[in-house]
This record gives sequence, structure tokens and C-alpha cells, in this order.
Amino acid sequence: MSVFPKISLRLEVANYLKEGFMNEEIVSTLGKQVAERKFETLLNHLSHPPSFTTVRVNTHLASVQHVKNMLSDELQKLNGLSVPILQHPDLQDVLLIPVIGPRKNIKQQQCEAIVGAQCGNAVLRGAHVYVPGIVSASKFMKAGDVVSVYSDIKGKCKKGAKEFDGTKVFLGNGISESSRKEIFSGLPDLKGIGIRMTEPVYLSPSFDNVLPGYLFLQNLPSTVVTHVLDPQPGERILDMCAAPGGKTTHIAALMHDQGEVIALDKIANKVKKIKQNALLLGLNSIRAFCFDGTKAVKLDTVKDTEGEPPFLPESFDRILLDAPCSGMGQRPNMACAWTLKEVTSYQPLQRKLFTVAVKLLKPGGMLVYSTCTITLAENEEQVAWALTTFPCLQLQPQEPQIGGEGMMGAGLSFEQLKQLQRFDPSVVPLPDTDFDSLRDAKVEDMIWLANKDCIGFFIAKFIKRKSTEETDP
Repeated sequence: MSVFPKISLRLEVANYLKEGFMNEEIVSTLGKQVAERKFETLLNHLSHPPSFTTVRVNTHLASVQHVKNMLSDELQKLNGLSVPILQHPDLQDVLLIPVIGPRKNIKQQQCEAIVGAQCGNAVLRGAHVYVPGIVSASKFMKAGDVVSVYSDIKGKCKKGAKEFDGTKVFLGNGISESSRKEIFSGLPDLKGIGIRMTEPVYLSPSFDNVLPGYLFLQNLPSTVVTHVLDPQPGERILDMCAAPGGKTTHIAALMHDQGEVIALDKIANKVKKIKQNALLLGLNSIRAFCFDGTKAVKLDTVKDTEGEPPFLPESFDRILLDAPCSGMGQRPNMACAWTLKEVTSYQPLQRKLFTVAVKLLKPGGMLVYSTCTITLAENEEQVAWALTTFPCLQLQPQEPQIGGEGMMGAGLSFEQLKQLQRFDPSVVPLPDTDFDSLRDAKVEDMIWLANKDCIGFFIAKFIKRKSTEETDP
């Protein structure tokens, strides 16, 4: 059952997305009505959270079973949750925790707090409300009050307002940790939890300081990417756009911390976060640099930078390009205020990064390209462009293959589309999960749902042919 409106988009962006999902190839195959219904279903799914919380076990420090047992104890102690924790059969280092909801019989309170859209999205995935996320609160709100929390999905509420009659979406109830006066006092050090959620519409575990070092909170498709890359001990691997380091640390763990993992990001604070995560997870093979990936190829082959960027051409065994993107596959996302210019600005940047990746990849090496968006332009169109622009590249089948095939409309063949992975949450109805349904559910059915009802995501895998190999006719 749908409890939230479909994602709110600017008309120009909605039309742009619709054009991609209702291209001539799709409409001729599915029919206009089916294609249109599928697109509307996708927009509806994007405003709701995935049906499972996914955590990756740091197998460098402990076994999956050991961490699973510890996690079960922690969730029971911290959240009072007694839900099954499933180990993914195809992703052995991934654990799945069912999300309960939507819960429909929560009594809305007279005392209200309005939070920004991004804060609201986090609450729907198990977070408490932190003070910076609170936009408005009832004039009589004090610490200890039971408060109904709403998301201002259109960004119309004024900071510090005492009431708000605009468009708002109910997220659940919580206990206020601070008074209205304290929250809007302007004190810079007031950044902790403002409202502790006790009755959220979607019940997900909060992972604040839960088994740090042993777990990394990651969306399911993001864990698939690194398994597709299939890093091997002793290799030199580049993660071109690495922050905050989830995939970087996953690469190092799958390599048993043997080899060299180079992580790049052009924002210093994000690079600091990568280093912190590597330290926390006990991984020593990671070297993180604040550097623009579009400039990562060394032009002066004489200059010696001792392994620092820029790098010599053909110096990496495998490269992950988890590219900057429009992020239109993230869930839950009840509102996106981006302009069409912003949404379409990523394709040229992705092509610059991709070109550098091809230059840095050794012959016979592997390049994996991924995004967390649903647009045709940033996904299948990029694959078609790459295969035309770089005859040395050959599209490869992926293992594990958990997502669906690629989307039609970019001129790729049926066989090529089957070699891609597109995670499209609209392929299943929105689940309505309660404790009774969990008790009766079969494990294989829950795994199937976790694979389908996740964020929107895309993965393509390429091999760079050796110069002696013939190109396809």
C-alpha cells in the first residue's frame, strides 16, 4: 500500500525521465499504456524506502556468522527488534534486515516538528532526527514531549516557524530531546539528536555506533558492484570516485588486504572519511588521495611521483568507476528540486572520467562502471558510447547477476542488454510488511524481495582487449 505521494519533480525533469522510459523501442515492445504505468509505478516506489536494510560484514576482521550473532544481540538490546537477519546466498558478506511497514495506526500528536526533505528520507531508513534537520516546531514543544514528525517535501517551511500548513508527509512519532527554544537558539554546538524516533512509519534499525569496524551500512546494489569487479589479492586497483569509501573498503576486504587499492576523490573532507573508514575497518592496503579523477593520467612520464596521482597509463589491473550521477535511483526520495540542467550535467563528466579510466587500465584489465541513477543517458547510453568510442573494450557478463537486464532505447542489442545489470524497484509491488507476515515468510521469498525492492542502480562490466586480440566484426 502506498502511504506517500510519488516523488515530487520539476515538470521539465519529470518529462525528461518519462521520455527515456517511454522511448520508441520500449513503447513498441510493451505498448504505450504499459510503459506509462511502469514509469508511474517507478516514481511511486522512489518515495518509499527499500524493504530491507543491507549491511556488509567486514570479513577482514570477523566471520559473517560471528557478526550476525553479535548484530542480533545488538538490535534486540538497542532497538527491541526481534526480526530475522538473513545472509544473502549470492553475496556471502551481506546481511539483510527486514523493514517493518508502513505502519498505519500511529496516532498523530498535537505537538509537531517539521524536518527538511533530506532529514525525512533518513528517518524513513531508521535514523533519529538530529537538531540541524529540524525546520519548525510547535511553540509549546519542550524536552520529553511526544512529537509527530513531518517532512516538508517541497521546502516551503520557514526556519523557526511555530506552525506549518503547507504540504507535509507524516513520518511517525518520537520523543523530543530538546525544547523548541533550545533547538532554535542558534548555538553552534547543538547538533545531536533533537527527536528520538519511537513510532516511525517504517521501522528500521538505527545503526548509530552499532558494531563499528565489523559492519558497513550499504545499499544492496552497491555491494554487488565490488563482487562484479572481483578483485584479487596482489592486484593494483583504482577506485576513481571513492568517497565515502564503502566500495573501496569492500575491494580491500575481498583482496584479503593484499595488494594496493588507490582511492581518489576531489573533496578533502571526503578523502578524510575514506581514511577514517579504512582505519576503522583495519585495512592497510588502501591509499586515499584528494585528486580530480579527470586529471589522473600522467602526461609527463619522466616525473616520478612515487605512486601518487597522476598515474602512468595502463598501470591498474582493475578500475571501479562508480561515477558521480544525478542520484535519481536513491530511495526514499520524496522530492527532488534539481533543474533539468543539473540532471543532464553528469553525462559529459562521466565520459571524461571513463576516458581516463580506459587509459589507466592495463590490457586484459577490467573496468566496472556504475551509477545510482535510473536515467537512460547516464547508463545504457554511456555503454553504447563507450563501445563505439573505445574499440578496445568488450562488454562482459556479470557475476553475480542479481539485477535485471538493461533498458531498451540506447541502440544496444538484446545480448548486450542481458550483460548489464539494472536494478529497477518498480518490477515488484510495494511491500506491506508486519511482524505476522515476517513470521510466515519463506527465506527464499524474502531474498527475492530484497533483490528486487532496492534502490535504482546500474552496473556495466568491460574488459580491455590486449593489443594482439582481434576486435569484433
